[in-house]
Amino acid sequence: MEVLKAKGMLGDKALSEFTVSELPRGWPWAVFCGLEEVLRLLEGRNIDLWGIPGGTVFRSRAANGVRVPVLTINGPYLEYCVYETPMLGMICHSSGVATMAARCKKAAGDKRVIAFGIRRMHPSMCPALDRASFIGGCDGVSSLLGAETIGERPSGTMPHALIVMMGDQRRAFKAFDKVVDLKVPRVALIDTYSDEKAEAIMACESIKDLYAVRLDTPGSRKGSFPDLIREVRWEMDIRGYDKVKIFVSGGLNERSIPPLVKAGADGFGVGTSISNAPTVDFAMDIVEKDGNPVAKRGKYGGRKYVFRCPDCLGFGVTHDRDDVPSCPKCGIEMDLIERMFLKNGKRTERELTPKELRSRVLSQLEKIELEPI
Repeated sequence: MEVLKAKGMLGDKALSEFTVSELPRGWPWAVFCGLEEVLRLLEGRNIDLWGIPGGTVFRSRAANGVRVPVLTINGPYLEYCVYETPMLGMICHSSGVATMAARCKKAAGDKRVIAFGIRRMHPSMCPALDRASFIGGCDGVSSLLGAETIGERPSGTMPHALIVMMGDQRRAFKAFDKVVDLKVPRVALIDTYSDEKAEAIMACESIKDLYAVRLDTPGSRKGSFPDLIREVRWEMDIRGYDKVKIFVSGGLNERSIPPLVKAGADGFGVGTSISNAPTVDFAMDIVEKDGNPVAKRGKYGGRKYVFRCPDCLGFGVTHDRDDVPSCPKCGIEMDLIERMFLKNGKRTERELTPKELRSRVLSQLEKIELEPI
């Protein structure tokens, strides 16, 4: 900025785009998240901004191999150049978390997935972490501040510490039921001291309106986790507690969840795999200066237009808005998916709620599959 100002280049315009070369871990798709934070950061600046909507399931490259721009900014470069790093941080981190949340939700199907990952990250990141987890597809979040941020009630269970402090499982179950607000579902942790099925029966006998039992058994003691779930389910069912659900947690990810669904698990608490999700390595690059195409090595110059197939969600990128591509897989014409979000620094669309963004993600997940193990 100092050099450009000194050389009288305050008004020089630049068009910049945000793209990613490859998605982490070989992911074929990702969830774009963090747009709202970028809009709030740039609102009031003398720039135009357009891109794909928040909550869009996108691919890193179009069918023709061109990188898909998720955001494009145009205006005097000095209006936005100092915001490059925070903008990237907002969308790189949020998109990674939202994508892993979406993968876990896709793996769980219609079963509940709760974001349990805030204890794995610095607490200052809690609102952003839980917001991205929820937008990606999680049914709830565990932190008070994160839940407040998205306008939802926090979700969780009793901790092992309560049972250890009280010294007895039945005593802890009954105390939890008596003291905690009735609006909180009764979920009993059943692997503190005894065999899981034994503690499950204790919980069922101790709490009249027990909603679920939770297995958080350490990996070193699990053996076959699906068999353990089936055993607990059987023992509760034959005693008439067939309405009590089974909630599981402990080192879960999109690969370990499907066998547990088949075994009878009703919900999942997913922590580290979502909170420690790999970032999506977006980069911001100038591709036009004063209306003329420019680009550093490895990047394509000029303004680009982003299209998507409504059926398979494949992408197309052209340099001409009127050059509408057809999907090579489905054979149908693609739709222009990008929209303008800021015009001369003013919003052109209303802000969507986290719940609306989550619904958008879930509707797209119905059209895509997780890659085979």
